[in-house]
Amino acid sequence: MTTHRLSIVDARRIAVRAQLLDQERPTGLLDVVRHLTLLQIDPTAAVAPTADLVAWSRIGVAYAPADLVEALKRRDLVELAATVRPAEDLALYTAEMTLRRENAPGAFKYSRHQEWIRANDACRRDILARLAAEGAQPSRAIPDTCAVPWASTGWTNDQNVIRLLDLMAAMGEVAVAGRQGRDRLWDLAERVYPADPPVPADEAPKRRAERRLRALGIARAKTTEVPIEPWGVGDVGEPAVVEGVKGTWRVDPAYLDQLGETGRTALLSPFDRLIHDRKRALELFGFDYGLEMYKPVAKRRWGYYALPILHGDRLVGKLDAAADRKAGILKINAVHEDEPFTRTTAAAVKQEISELAAWLDLKV
Repeated sequence: MTTHRLSIVDARRIAVRAQLLDQERPTGLLDVVRHLTLLQIDPTAAVAPTADLVAWSRIGVAYAPADLVEALKRRDLVELAATVRPAEDLALYTAEMTLRRENAPGAFKYSRHQEWIRANDACRRDILARLAAEGAQPSRAIPDTCAVPWASTGWTNDQNVIRLLDLMAAMGEVAVAGRQGRDRLWDLAERVYPADPPVPADEAPKRRAERRLRALGIARAKTTEVPIEPWGVGDVGEPAVVEGVKGTWRVDPAYLDQLGETGRTALLSPFDRLIHDRKRALELFGFDYGLEMYKPVAKRRWGYYALPILHGDRLVGKLDAAADRKAGILKINAVHEDEPFTRTTAAAVKQEISELAAWLDLKV
């Protein structure tokens, strides 16, 4: 197979176009999520919830958060493991869920999860019976009858019911049926997920990787292991080398005949897939970035929840902003310019800030 040779500009343009951030905006939420494969869910909403912010970055002011709520109610989209995904994509996960229910060797990444579920089988059965009889409920309404507590060195310590529900969701027994504020409402998976035939477990990982590469455009075959959604794409697509960057990449060939000028000015969520892989963002865009809300104030370079700024095919800075809904303002603490903005860039960024504020119904 031929190895494609790409300039750094070509690689950036492929990445931007694949993430639906070029000049022509998509118009429908379902089309956006189907192409991107997911919207990540995160409770932080310093500016707006990340799922909404990602959708707004693509669609613009025509997007309303109510669109996402309605799509989830209709089950066009479903919530799975801290992501929103197209309902039809569940078929790429259900075969592996079945293997976990059947206790197949290696079906769970960590054997201790399997052991903990077995130790609390009575609680698991209590949960299934309760949901079957009473319908969707938040985790706090479900009694904790676990015999063995969940142990963790982090913030999930003693969260027995929540952890068991998450593992039961990984087994395809329960699913998130909706939200009550920030609380997830849990129900039997058979009432939430479509009854589509599963993609065989030996075929599903490749199909998911193909979908991921179409959404990313260009990615490493293998990279840092991360939760929620991998960054690597395995051997799908075609090999490529990028001028000035070491190693081989995988590229979706569908983008190779679309290498013209692309991109616009956009403010991105800190969880946006264009920059989520920080090493890829540094290699392709020269963009140094990290989410700093967990750092002490004195150690922050860009702010609590700084939004990456895209201009054309370059990531040019960070916007330190916060939505104060009680005061009715979008407070701009700083615009960090990685390199001094041209007059054109500064005007485009200012316009995008104004559009963000208008979308939020706030004043700058």
